Amino acid sequence: MARSKTAFVCNDCGSDHAKWQGQCSDCGAWNTLTEVRLGPAAARGTARGGAGRAVGGGRGGYAGATAEARILADIDLQDLPRFSSGAEEFDRVLGGGLVPGSAILVGGNPGAGKSTLLLQTMCHLAASMDALYITGEESLQQVAMRARRLGLPTDKLRLMTETSVEAIIAAAEQFRPRVLVVDSIQVAHSEELSSAPGSVSQVRECAAFLTRFAKQTGTVLFLVGHVTKDGSLAGPKVLEHMIDCSILLEGDHDSRFRTLRGQKNRFGAVNELGVFAMTEQGLREVRNPSAIFLDRSSEPASGSAVMVVWEGTRPLLVEIQALVDESSLGNPRRVAVGLEQNRLAMLLAVLHRHGGLQVGDQDVFANVVGGVKVLETSADLALLLAIVSSYRNRQLPRDMVIFGEVGLSGEIRPVPSGQERLAEAAKHGFRRAIVPRGNAPRSEIKGMQVLAVSKLAEALAAVE
Repeated sequence: MARSKTAFVCNDCGSDHAKWQGQCSDCGAWNTLTEVRLGPAAARGTARGGAGRAVGGGRGGYAGATAEARILADIDLQDLPRFSSGAEEFDRVLGGGLVPGSAILVGGNPGAGKSTLLLQTMCHLAASMDALYITGEESLQQVAMRARRLGLPTDKLRLMTETSVEAIIAAAEQFRPRVLVVDSIQVAHSEELSSAPGSVSQVRECAAFLTRFAKQTGTVLFLVGHVTKDGSLAGPKVLEHMIDCSILLEGDHDSRFRTLRGQKNRFGAVNELGVFAMTEQGLREVRNPSAIFLDRSSEPASGSAVMVVWEGTRPLLVEIQALVDESSLGNPRRVAVGLEQNRLAMLLAVLHRHGGLQVGDQDVFANVVGGVKVLETSADLALLLAIVSSYRNRQLPRDMVIFGEVGLSGEIRPVPSGQERLAEAAKHGFRRAIVPRGNAPRSEIKGMQVLAVSKLAEALAAVE
């Protein structure tokens, strides 16, 4: 086969060049040229008319089929034919299970457990369907040793070491697996491109090649992706647009717990959270994450409060801690771990203006226990009450749960799913709650005393 022609296009101005160079001669930007594969004009014309052959032997079009216009009302709205991955927490993040023809990108820090999670999933699925695991970063013996150490069934799963995307597609066409794993997309390369594996052009072309094959054949495709030092997925941003589902496996090296968070999902809710524990037998599901995040010390302490956050489709009880200490610096520190730092500074200003508490000469530290990242505003009220508790050195009741958004004028705004949050707190033995007035329960919750407040001053008076 003749090699395809390539061009180098500037990401800033769009000008093309015959070869790579460090600086674009048109706009002057540095390191913005990326390699792009060019197809012959005749092939592009025939593909547009439906007579050209697409990757994998199908007709033109992204999914390998000729486009057909249909009336929206005539489209059959049957449920997607999902099947389980074998782990309920994994299925939760995926939106209820695996969808044939979907492309799923799994990212995470080195050592987080991406390969372990996928190897466990593939060994489970191989017992009932054809599955193919492609590894480009490890040898066959290394993967086999891990599977034996984890006690996984190894008599059904097909394993192959390969980095050429053309060879991967050829093997997939031969074995016709229902589930295919490529570990990882950064080491895969196409022989039609001259750039090195891991470059922007290689990652983009290989991902498009594999995704097109998955759409044509109805194969579930897992792509393992690396992350940069700031925690975002490495490679071009278009990689996240190509795939159907993007999930991130997070966890500190000194913690045995891992969180699987959905960032994009075309087949389910986004921002779902699954919790796993890293054990000697691999990743094990944690069915009750609130019990982990509420593993509080036996000695009560000031500056600690329990809040209810909403992750995807379920509530989680999480402990938040605050420490207020006299500062020896001219500019006191504001440190937030698991929270947004700018929001902490804003809430301290609200506390001063509408709560009458001045902490301008104090260092303020805030931490969400368990390594959870809280992105919603329902943690505002719990954070402020924890700060007040630490400043006054008074303990909050251990059976009290708090949630609510705090506005700039000192009002306490309601948050979504307030009834479900209170029910989760009552299930874990909490007997008191401070909530926004808009989230006051319509009917009495057995065994729980709920205080509904509309202003920050009312909440502060309730804990004095």
